[in-house]
Amino acid sequence: MTDRLAVEVVTTTPGEARLAMRGDVDIAADEVLAAAYADAAAADATRVILDFGAVDYINSTGIALIVRLLAEARRDHRDVVALGLSDHYREIFRITRLSDYLTIADPQPATTAPQEAAR
Repeated sequence: MTDRLAVEVVTTTPGEARLAMRGDVDIAADEVLAAAYADAAAADATRVILDFGAVDYINSTGIALIVRLLAEARRDHRDVVALGLSDHYREIFRITRLSDYLTIADPQPATTAPQEAAR
């Protein structure tokens, strides 16, 4: 059974929107992820943080959805940061070269901001 994706758009920092995802990034995530990106754009975010901390599974269709989001962000001149990726998905992002088009950040304790990792 697929754990449908839910995305909360958090805009506590001016110019930044965090898409806090929970569930699976697969074909069922298409509309939810697109709507969340549209909300971030409507909030005038110049930086979009994709928070994968509560994502259980990403399949090839989910990767394609992320590629589309990255294309839209690039068109809109928005930076994209991936946060909370497991080691497995970090490797997938490296192999698929998604890491060439976004910054992969390491999560830090709640008292500090994310530290950007090397690409």
